[in-house]
Amino acid sequence: MTDVVKKIKEVAEDVKEKIHKQKQPQLKMPLRSLNNVKYDPKEGYFELTGKFKERTLTVSTIKTFAQTLKMMALSKELVETDDIATKREAYYVSKNWGEARFLEQPESDTVMDDIEAMIMVNREQIGFIPEEKGGEIAGKLIVIDKDRDTGKEIRIDCTKFGSGAYSTPSSVEELKFETDAKFILAIETAGMFQRLVKHNYWKKANCILISLGGVPTRACRRFIRRLSDEKKLPVYVFTDGDCYGYLNIYRTLKVGSGNAAHINQYFCVPQAKFLGVTPQDIIDYKLPTHPLKEVDIKRAKDGLKNDPFVKYHKEWQSALKQMIDMKVRAEQQALAKWGLNYVIEKYLPDKIANIKKFLP
Repeated sequence: MTDVVKKIKEVAEDVKEKIHKQKQPQLKMPLRSLNNVKYDPKEGYFELTGKFKERTLTVSTIKTFAQTLKMMALSKELVETDDIATKREAYYVSKNWGEARFLEQPESDTVMDDIEAMIMVNREQIGFIPEEKGGEIAGKLIVIDKDRDTGKEIRIDCTKFGSGAYSTPSSVEELKFETDAKFILAIETAGMFQRLVKHNYWKKANCILISLGGVPTRACRRFIRRLSDEKKLPVYVFTDGDCYGYLNIYRTLKVGSGNAAHINQYFCVPQAKFLGVTPQDIIDYKLPTHPLKEVDIKRAKDGLKNDPFVKYHKEWQSALKQMIDMKVRAEQQALAKWGLNYVIEKYLPDKIANIKKFLP
């Protein structure tokens, strides 16, 4: 019996016991929000502070309570049979649950996240995987995987994909790595990643390129974390110069999120540093810009006021205030103003020559 199945059975037994004693059963789980996390740079990630929410069986909660128990039963079945279900598949499985079925997928996603937090494991351990893949990888790296039929090792050379790239699987725990690269460059946009791959930037800089594709998936974050830890590689993050790049993509990669605070320690990359595009880059490189929208300003101000990571790092406070004062944002592709390969020939070499100036 796995630890996951054991924990699920313990929760179910507690519910059963309380019902037999004619008491109201409860399901207790951590509150998943920034209001329930703290940031300690020594630990390197958002940690829970101890606030919980309880789901008590009442007339008004009976459907959600039943859905939670049914989802736990599905998870137990998946783990015991060594199977998986995508989040979308789990939603459709519920259509056989009668009145307990989910009407929309966001409902099933929330219950899935609650179960994950309740038994303090990651979603993949309870049998559920995201619909989307992890990131794409190119450069000085050999990934050692296993053939699912024979169990024999498969060596995947990430320099041998031509104009393509290696895609991370949904679970990366069994992978091994070989590399002599100097650093990992994590890139927000697929377009910028493709440009760097097209011109073999990884060869020139002796690095590993990883496309984040927006906010990185858990598999992508876990891949970067394991690779960085095991091969002692620094991680430099290259995003657009906007709040989404700073507080959604970069901050989530580095320290995690409030919503997933119970598993941040496994999926964040505390050693990551922010390469750019910074508000100061917009000035230094005279980049074309777009005006900040009200939602951007609100996000920046909210980060300054409520984000434990921003509140700890004065450098990020200064950068966000500078962006608000400038009232503009810039995309990675804005560097093309100076030539399509300016990013390779000038911008990245300049930045990597001054790593101490990177934002934390």
